[in-house]
Amino acid sequence: MRFQPSRRTRRTAVGAAVVVVLAGMNGPALWGYAADQYHDYKINQPKYKAKNGHWDVVDVPREYRINTIHAALLHTGKVLLVAGSGNNAANFKAKSFRTVLWDPRTNAFENIPTPKDLFCAGHTQLADGKLLVAGGTQRYEKLEGDVTKAGGLMLVHNENPDKPMTFPAGTRFTGKESHKTFESKDAVLVPRAKKEGEGDQVKVTASTARVYVEALEKGHEYETGTTDNFRIEGLGGADAQNAYGIANKLSFDKKDFQGIRDSFEFDPVAERYVTVDPMAEARWYPTLTTLQDGKVLSVSGLDEIGQVVPGKNEIYDPATKKWSYLPKERFFPTYPALFLAGRNKVFYTGSNAGYGPADKGRVPGLWNVESNEFTEVPGISDPDVLETSMSVLLPPAQKQRYMVLGGGGVGEDRKSTARTRIVDLREEKPRFHDGPDLYAKVRYPSSVILPDDTVLTTNGSGDYRGRSNSNVLQAELYDPGSNSTRPVADPLVGRNYHSGALLLPDGRVMTFGSDSLFGDAANTKAATFQQQIDLYTPPYRFREGRPEIKETGPRTVRLGEQTTYRTSDPKDIARARLIRPGSFTHVTNIEQRSIALDMTKTADGVTLTVPQDPALVPPGWYMLTVVDGKGTPSEAVWVKVPVAEEPSS
Repeated sequence: MRFQPSRRTRRTAVGAAVVVVLAGMNGPALWGYAADQYHDYKINQPKYKAKNGHWDVVDVPREYRINTIHAALLHTGKVLLVAGSGNNAANFKAKSFRTVLWDPRTNAFENIPTPKDLFCAGHTQLADGKLLVAGGTQRYEKLEGDVTKAGGLMLVHNENPDKPMTFPAGTRFTGKESHKTFESKDAVLVPRAKKEGEGDQVKVTASTARVYVEALEKGHEYETGTTDNFRIEGLGGADAQNAYGIANKLSFDKKDFQGIRDSFEFDPVAERYVTVDPMAEARWYPTLTTLQDGKVLSVSGLDEIGQVVPGKNEIYDPATKKWSYLPKERFFPTYPALFLAGRNKVFYTGSNAGYGPADKGRVPGLWNVESNEFTEVPGISDPDVLETSMSVLLPPAQKQRYMVLGGGGVGEDRKSTARTRIVDLREEKPRFHDGPDLYAKVRYPSSVILPDDTVLTTNGSGDYRGRSNSNVLQAELYDPGSNSTRPVADPLVGRNYHSGALLLPDGRVMTFGSDSLFGDAANTKAATFQQQIDLYTPPYRFREGRPEIKETGPRTVRLGEQTTYRTSDPKDIARARLIRPGSFTHVTNIEQRSIALDMTKTADGVTLTVPQDPALVPPGWYMLTVVDGKGTPSEAVWVKVPVAEEPSS
């Protein structure tokens, strides 16, 4: 039988030859080629991998390649990849909305029917293992030069206390002074008016609803310059008196993205979206945070007319599938990093992904969702470049230490920072302090908690959306114990806006996405969305003697309960971690947390105790992993922590 050298053997042979030839080469082209060959040789050496890890490209068949904007690990071990329209206006116009389900174990892919444009939605893990997805895109932005029809906000009033009024998309509004006609782009429901008092003392307050309207024809002659009252075509009698529109200037100004109210639960077992009640507010770029009781907080986003939701926050109850407003308002910019940090307490790190005024809602602090009290946390460095920064609850979660990494200026500001900032919420008066600098000044870094209690941070760009070829191809590991970083293997491609990373059950990390504004250093060519998915294998995967949890069946373990697992070589097991699966979009992954478990060793395994605090261990599915004395983690098994029972009164 003829021996066929393996790919690794051939690569090593080529690398060895390159080493010999390098010294005799002349000319930049030959030198560059040889350097690339040597680099390829070096990063594939066992010693290099054992120290720095290794990157590989996932083989994605062409029919499953999408502009991945959102990614979430499900308790089935599969990853939900969501594009929606994928920041592609042509896809939006064609109603081509994409979701792909990927199984990292078998590298199998499946297209999932996508009911709405979930581009720029919010998502979070629910207690039963479903993924709540809420919000998305109703309309794409139009820059000032691209707006061809005058348009803007129409406030529709209803003075009838006895009946609500519904107006379909295409309803026409004609100004009483301007005599110009506009039509609504979406349906709008105006509630019945509010009626107070009796007899001669009755007071009726008109109800209002908002809808985006556009002129019927193109051209500047159709815009309006002042506030006007608008009659609604098709109405007669009392309805024509009770219902009317009021609009300020309807013009050719830039039109921002607009959100939707729609909400869905993705069922990982049935592998389909299930419609639930819509939010009260339309939201594009919202953050969803699972609370200690399994309910979900929905915050911020752009509404149905493209304005930041003005502090109207909502709670989703998975038991009823319905939303309700919080009684008091609190404003945040879009995609704020909001971590569950105590019972009814949420920590806002200051990280966010974009829209909102530069001087409002950007100061870090601890928010009591129940009382609406907000306690500012001072000391954060570079406070004017927190937009597009990454935030992480450092492992283990019991220490309540948070890190904010990198970031840039508001909007398209060119400023960025290499700063990391750390705060310990257990202190009597928490205050941020600087940690070690990142590998470069970056916006959009992706950080992932690893089961060995380190944090991998990778990629980002020095300027807005990778402008001027500013993508950074570097990665590092941060050790919270020593407060130090070290470089690891460089990523394969640049990743900036619309990129992210997730920990997989086998201990590897997937990276996805990137939506550069331009494709060249001169900023003259349009860029292409990065559809490549990569896998980073950390150094611990290259060690021999990896520990093993020998029972792989899923279990349900309540807060404060013990559970015993058989393992390989129990005497070598040093610690155990419960890791919540990630749900990543727009530099935001508030789901991920790694929780230390109390552990005692048995003759053939370990007995583990889940903490009792539901704010530390919010309900849902978790990856359980044990780690040996060398810091090598086992492959994870799945554990379900149900909603905590309320103590009887």
